[in-house]
Amino acid sequence: MTKAEIQQVKLRFGIIGNNEALMRAIDIAIQVAPTDLSVLITGESGVGKESFPQIIHQYSRRKHGQYIAVNCGAIPEGTIDSELFGHEKGAFTGAIGERKGYFGEVNGGTIFLDEVGELPLPTQARLLRVLETGEFIKVGSSKVEKTDVRIVAATNVNLTQAIADGRFREDLYYRLNTVPVQVPSLRERGEDVVLLFRKFASDFAEKYRMPAIQLTEDAKQMLVSYTWPGNVRQLKNITEQISIIETNREINAAILKGYLPEQNNAQRLPALFGVKENKSFESEREILYQVLFDMRQDVTELKKLVHDIMAERNGVGTKSVPPATCYVPAAPVVAPVTAGVPTIIHPSVKPASDVDDDIQDTEEYVEESLSLDEVEKEMIRKALEKHHGKRKSAAKDLNISERTLYRKIKEYGLD
Repeated sequence: MTKAEIQQVKLRFGIIGNNEALMRAIDIAIQVAPTDLSVLITGESGVGKESFPQIIHQYSRRKHGQYIAVNCGAIPEGTIDSELFGHEKGAFTGAIGERKGYFGEVNGGTIFLDEVGELPLPTQARLLRVLETGEFIKVGSSKVEKTDVRIVAATNVNLTQAIADGRFREDLYYRLNTVPVQVPSLRERGEDVVLLFRKFASDFAEKYRMPAIQLTEDAKQMLVSYTWPGNVRQLKNITEQISIIETNREINAAILKGYLPEQNNAQRLPALFGVKENKSFESEREILYQVLFDMRQDVTELKKLVHDIMAERNGVGTKSVPPATCYVPAAPVVAPVTAGVPTIIHPSVKPASDVDDDIQDTEEYVEESLSLDEVEKEMIRKALEKHHGKRKSAAKDLNISERTLYRKIKEYGLD
């Protein structure tokens, strides 16, 4: 198709824009129209997919036949089969008469199945039979009926993913997708957004009998750089809002920004789904290290306090502090490894098995070394003792690799 012919089609069906992907989609629709091949139109919600089935119908040999658009997502699952294929009288509760159904009504014409990805699986099986043989059976009937219908389907659902999830039949997908037409999103169409805004502004000015709004250069740049999650539908709604509300008919970037949702102005970053938190030995050890680092300053102050108290007890200080009034909390110590995670306990809390053991002096706890290497060495040693020297089991208990454990054993001389 030449550009002039495509331009005529755009004019006839009210399509605005010169984006290359949009022009390609129109070209495919025109070329496939004279055939009876099934067409699947894909694209995000609000991009204007509903114009393409009409192009295909009007440029086909069926243009004098009936055209019906059916929103599959808007029909309840319990009645979708009746709506599409019809039903016999008494087929179900409330079926007080016979119904022909869309496939019976549109015989010789075109039926547009919008949101085809929302069809329930049993209905998908019925639709597949129509595509393959042109046959269908009414609900509550045993009589096979024939129909000659051109099917054009559209969806904003990722049908490949729906097939993987078991929500859409793979054989139906290939029957519908004989000729694919991809409609680009508004954010991919560049300067087309300015042309669309101008067209909508002109339409609303005529509708509400007021001067048309116009954009300044900075507003045009903002319009082009916006992500438009609602596509053309969102742009049309925003243009109508501005046309009605704003008294100043020249719209700059500051005014326009007030009509664009803030969360969509920010740069979109990729989101990671299904990434499980790494709860390895390394991450737990880093948490422990951070705790120990945070404690160092407090421990230093405690050491100084104990030193001052001991000096006063020995008569060195100028001020006497009764021992009974001095409570010096001891620094936490690290207990042996339990299930690969070190546990920090306070020296004043003793396990039941250690109640009768000798109680260390508070000063000794304060003076105890908090070397990170010693903590790690002790954890590895305890793990090896627990598993009687079996390095594989110890590594599993510590949540580290055997190679890392071998290196640490050699480093700390635990052979």
